Amino acid sequence: MILLASVPVCIGIRASDDTLGEAGPAGDSFHAVKAPPLTKREQFKIYNEKTGYYAGFAIDSVLLYGPTALALAKELREKEAERTLYHHIGVAYDFRGNYDSAFICYDKARAIDVATGDRPGEAATLSLMIFSYARQGKYVTAIDYSLEVLAIYESIEEQRNRTYINALTNLSELYRRMNSPGMAIQYLDRAAELCEELEKDIHYMLRMAHINNEYAANYLEQGNLEKALEYALKADNTEHGIINKCNTKWMLASIYLRLGESDRALQSAMESLELADILKDKVLYMDVRKVLSDIYLAQGRYPEAESEALEAWQADSTRLDESRVIALNIALANIYMHDAGKAAYYLRKYSEMNRKYSEKSFHNTVSELTIKYETEKKEMRISSLERQKILYVSINLIGVLLALALWIVFRQKIRSERKEKQLAAARAMLEGEKEERKRLARDLHDGLGGMLSLVKLGVAGEEHLQHLNGKIDLCIKELRRIAHHLTPFSLAQSGLKVALEDYCFSFSNVRFHFYGEDRRFDEQIELVVYYCVCELVNNSIKHARATGINVQLILTGEQVTLTVQDDGCGFDKSLQTQGAGLKNIADRIAIFNGKMDIITSPGNGTETNIEMSCL
Repeated sequence: MILLASVPVCIGIRASDDTLGEAGPAGDSFHAVKAPPLTKREQFKIYNEKTGYYAGFAIDSVLLYGPTALALAKELREKEAERTLYHHIGVAYDFRGNYDSAFICYDKARAIDVATGDRPGEAATLSLMIFSYARQGKYVTAIDYSLEVLAIYESIEEQRNRTYINALTNLSELYRRMNSPGMAIQYLDRAAELCEELEKDIHYMLRMAHINNEYAANYLEQGNLEKALEYALKADNTEHGIINKCNTKWMLASIYLRLGESDRALQSAMESLELADILKDKVLYMDVRKVLSDIYLAQGRYPEAESEALEAWQADSTRLDESRVIALNIALANIYMHDAGKAAYYLRKYSEMNRKYSEKSFHNTVSELTIKYETEKKEMRISSLERQKILYVSINLIGVLLALALWIVFRQKIRSERKEKQLAAARAMLEGEKEERKRLARDLHDGLGGMLSLVKLGVAGEEHLQHLNGKIDLCIKELRRIAHHLTPFSLAQSGLKVALEDYCFSFSNVRFHFYGEDRRFDEQIELVVYYCVCELVNNSIKHARATGINVQLILTGEQVTLTVQDDGCGFDKSLQTQGAGLKNIADRIAIFNGKMDIITSPGNGTETNIEMSCL
């Protein structure tokens, strides 16, 4: 149920183009008119009406008629229709999971909005971009765009409209998905208040259905099943579009299952499945099949549970957040059906997808923190320019000599503040990265590790499942390896020297050398040095194809010196720019007044020297 209010939907439910007939926007004339030939404007009218008619529920028809309508709109210079067609086609691509093509459409629509000065139109385009980002799990970016939409409407003092209410509801859903229920309810209450002020037309019903679905989702996550059911039934009793209806039924199925009413849950899930089949949207289809599998497991109908989970798996096994749970359902069903081979296979899949999901979550978090860090630097530069402008005005008023003195003092203050803010932002990024690694390591160890151990105990008593124990042990061992890599236990317990010895020992071609005083440093300095070694060793193995790597660490009273040397292929520094890994290293060591020097040439290996202050 991702940002449903952003998507233009048709209220009627029709399964295919054939159902249009005479009730369609152009009637039978589309097929019957052959002579005299239709003018381009007449053709445009027919294709444009058909595209708009199918938008939001018959995706194949939108992609069939939309491009032709768009080409004619460009030729006839129908800018408003061109932008709307970009919206319809972009949403269709989103439902097909073709996000790159969707964003090409949205970018072109936004260019039209900017060129025509249509601020509400730009807000509508941004809302569709939010929808796309949210489907990809990029919630931080989606929140930034949602706030931009709110700012547009607040700047033109037009807040009692559908798009503004959509933005509030979208923000609520995004904050819920990021586990911030307080912020979610705050925006949802505001959306409900404004929605009540609208006239009770079809748009009011669409908005209220989405708002009630969100209330139900929030209460379901909080475990308040009574309130969740109350709001889900409110949404179900509202006449609204097919997408909202599909998700309302899916929500009811989830709630009834938690309440132990599996028969009612099954009925709601089957109704949701019928609507998902019409939409042919992989996300909705996968969610519904997954809850059906949960229901059949609860009812002890293990073959049906496996069948529904396999259907969901085949629909889209690339969604790591859902497909890993589906893999577990398949494994559990086969454990109950005593198919040890298939159960073991999907348990391995579950473990593998959990690892990928954790790594993806970590990298997404770091990426978003980096974007925020770069944005803060940009804002500081803008702030600095504004201060300079004020300073120049003061110079003209006060006089050349006094202004010059003030300018020097002010410049020094700006530099000092800028440096402090940059250091604070960088430290915040490192702290966020460290805490995210700890969280992921804890979740892997306590969550997945405990679950695998319970599964192992559950099957240990049956002789024909005994050989699963060894395979589950391998899963647990792999889990501990991932958790150790995210937050090394030896680094926290024994310090940098021991942690690096353990890390280098895990590679057959890496040797570690230590000189100086073995003592503890600031926790962030130790983490930075450890991550620098991991990044450089990974570069030597992955990119330089090195067969021998030496890691040397020298610790003195005030200085840390790190050298990583390999016998790999090397590179020409004059031709090759630094990659993201080396840039991350440079940003991290800059916090501690560090410097990095790389000595390399093609065919002669690479030596990287890093010096940092311990103070």
